[in-house]
Amino acid sequence: MAPSSVVVTMENPKSISLVEVNDLNSPAFRDKNKAANPKRFTKVLLLKAQRTLGCIPWMANSLCTTFASVKKRIALSDESDEEPKYRGKLYRFIRAFLAISVVALFIEIFAYFNQWHLNLVNPWEVQSILQWTYMAWISFRADYIAPSLAKLTSFCIVLFLIQSVDRLVLCLGCFWMKFRKTKPIINEDACDLEDGSFFPMVLVQIPMCNEKEVFAQSIGAVCQLDWPKDRFLVQVLDDSDDEVLQQMIRNECLSWKEKGVNIIYRHRFIRTGYKAGNLKSAMACDYVQDYEFVAIFDADFQPNPDFLKLTVPHFKGKPDVGLVQARWSFVNKDENLLTRLQNINLCFHFEVEQQVNGHYLNFFGFNGTAGVWRIKALEESGGWLERTTVEDMDIAVRAHLCGWKFIYVNDVRALCELPESYEAYKKQQHRWHSGPMQLFRLCLPTILTSKISVWKKANMIFLFFLLRKLILPFYSFTLFCIILPLTMFIPEAELPAWVICYVPIVMSILNILPAPKSFPFLMPYLLFENTMSVTKFNAMVSGLFQLGSAYEWVVTKKTGRSSESDLLAFAERESKNMNEEKISRRLSESGLELYGKIKEHEEIPKKKKANKIYRKELALAFLLLTAAARSLLSAQGIHFYYLLFQGLTFLIVGLDLIGEQVS
Repeated sequence: MAPSSVVVTMENPKSISLVEVNDLNSPAFRDKNKAANPKRFTKVLLLKAQRTLGCIPWMANSLCTTFASVKKRIALSDESDEEPKYRGKLYRFIRAFLAISVVALFIEIFAYFNQWHLNLVNPWEVQSILQWTYMAWISFRADYIAPSLAKLTSFCIVLFLIQSVDRLVLCLGCFWMKFRKTKPIINEDACDLEDGSFFPMVLVQIPMCNEKEVFAQSIGAVCQLDWPKDRFLVQVLDDSDDEVLQQMIRNECLSWKEKGVNIIYRHRFIRTGYKAGNLKSAMACDYVQDYEFVAIFDADFQPNPDFLKLTVPHFKGKPDVGLVQARWSFVNKDENLLTRLQNINLCFHFEVEQQVNGHYLNFFGFNGTAGVWRIKALEESGGWLERTTVEDMDIAVRAHLCGWKFIYVNDVRALCELPESYEAYKKQQHRWHSGPMQLFRLCLPTILTSKISVWKKANMIFLFFLLRKLILPFYSFTLFCIILPLTMFIPEAELPAWVICYVPIVMSILNILPAPKSFPFLMPYLLFENTMSVTKFNAMVSGLFQLGSAYEWVVTKKTGRSSESDLLAFAERESKNMNEEKISRRLSESGLELYGKIKEHEEIPKKKKANKIYRKELALAFLLLTAAARSLLSAQGIHFYYLLFQGLTFLIVGLDLIGEQVS
């Protein structure tokens, strides 16, 4: 038998046959395959069609539910829901721009369908006053408006390219560090963790204000730090204005004190200066002079037990180091689309910006939490000041001007939460972008007259403040939300396609590299960042010109998620039961009184959470969609698609459909 033979035996009582095929490529074998392949292909197509059709009812149901919630949201919306600082003059400007754009669109459509090719028309051939007026407008915009718009466009493009080069340089610095495996090194000769006499005195502070959802888990995590109990003290700095919550936090501190932890509960009667005032008050205590370092954690942070052992040794043998900053990690980064997009931004901030600046410049902005300060550095820099809403950046700038160096450790992480609702995220971003401009106004004279090198002064003024805090929100909003739609109605000042599409995509890819699992969200990230430019621009202007909203501190709302989401409900129940049992065990009059207050507090009807309508974002959505419709008349393909998808993104954000949805 030939080597390629195939013997097929068919067993049948009536017809038993032996079929021998000597060649697999024989006509009989080929004919059989040809007959089987179309049937198999048809089955695959039918299966895929069945799956597709099965998705249609689900998609239809989702769309109906979304439209119903949007309709209800619009019907229940009130203009007083959105705070005045998020509307104001910018909102009125956008609304006026939208009205003019709509009128211009109708005029352009009318001219298009009447086939007014006015560039080829002799003025003596104009047949109507309307056509003459339109031709005069074309001539006026080409001679007077387009040149000015082109100059503004070129200016913003230059800023855009400078910022892109800065980002590229940061990424190259990070790649080089990864290639060289560069990390901050602990001086092993100066610190021996096995030696009990090594451990310095560390003060751990937890500032909080009305943090009902998270105070227990943060206090618990800090109290379990792996550090000799007699070598660290926990300060719980409570600025809550709810008496019941104050007592609950005080009881939590007492329970850990009974377990042998050195912990102090502090509450200010005069709560001024927000977080800076709280920290300043705590550092004024007499016993603080006994401590060498202070670690700071916000109320939603849960450091690992080895946090101090991984950060404090970096100070040993380096007397000029004033700060060791750790990285944040997020327990709810996959909760919804909003948290996924925030995770991309913050991963780039920590992995690239903080790490590169820390290694090459020994300076970066303190993140306000998950960091350890040398108390001497705080004191020499003037301590905590209440003059801005970014007290963390303020103290970092002043410490750098005093000659202190910073170390960033990317391998040490502290768990925390991301804002899950767009309302909370928007307020957080407003504070984060208005505060630096306040600080820039206050610190500029000090920077210019300081004794640091000219290079460090230039880095702080032009890169740290101007480029990354002022120029970025300015060109993002002006270029993509104002100039681009304007060029659709003034085509003589066209915006190049590489500015709209190619360079932003490359920059977004660089941004997303530290979070590679987020690559499927590349386009939503690019569109959402442009959408947030209106909030950041508004905040930047309010901080730069000292408008009223720049001085308001809004505590970011927390949900109290633990690191294991499937244990959240159980943890909450256990926490509640422990609180009740703890109070019940105290058979004193005060304990019974507190128990009654908690019961009364739970029975008080609370204002229900609800999604809001954001009119500024909606106005920009309709503006960009109007410009997209106008771009169709000029057959500008890439401009149309960008304006369409960016307008839809503004619409989704304006209807508050991106973050937490409250039923």
